Amino acid sequence: MPAIRVCKAGTMRIGILGGTGPAGSALGARLASIGYDVIIGSRSAARAAEVCDELASKYPEISDRLSGGDNARAAAGDVIVVATPWDSAATTVQENSEALEGKILISMANALVRVAGEFQPLLPPRGSVAAHIQAAAPLSKVVAAFHHLPAKELGHLGAPIDSDVLICSDDRESIRIVSEIVDRIPGCRPLDAGQLSNATAIEAFTAVLLQLNVRYKTRVAPKLTGIRDQGTLAG
Repeated sequence: MPAIRVCKAGTMRIGILGGTGPAGSALGARLASIGYDVIIGSRSAARAAEVCDELASKYPEISDRLSGGDNARAAAGDVIVVATPWDSAATTVQENSEALEGKILISMANALVRVAGEFQPLLPPRGSVAAHIQAAAPLSKVVAAFHHLPAKELGHLGAPIDSDVLICSDDRESIRIVSEIVDRIPGCRPLDAGQLSNATAIEAFTAVLLQLNVRYKTRVAPKLTGIRDQGTLAG
């Protein structure tokens, strides 16, 4: 198994596969605002460049930390976020699997469907999107994270996000590194949620949060009680 290749904030490049959607672009902007160099990837390099220009126009202070290109260019980053729709996540990863060897892949997709006005979770191949991605890139370290952060709040760079971020993986060092990234986001608290098998429950819970959004006309984020603040898991 290749060693994980990572750098500290300020030199770390985070690539976002399929990063032109609302969640991927908002996460990219937020990561750039806390000191990471971000590569927004897409099937269309032109579309990725367009999204980068839109983000830089809205937030000029992050323009030097954003760049765009196709997914192959994003896959050249040090840590990679998979922000494609859930049903194309594994395919996109598999297409870039050689470039992703030895790297952390952060899976943030949720397999959901809306039936008669109700959000319902789907059961993807292998039980979760994260596990499906791991099967598509067996030499990478897949981490499930960022599923429950509201995209709109992520994109409000001047405001903190009051949310816990549940993180799970079969690789302990990868959990530590992703926790360090999460801990830099103002208002976010990383929580170690165990092995990658727990991604099934984490992904499915998104349907509950979205249903609460609809019912109470808000945007909710999880905040768990009873856990003493012991600092970032990166420590």
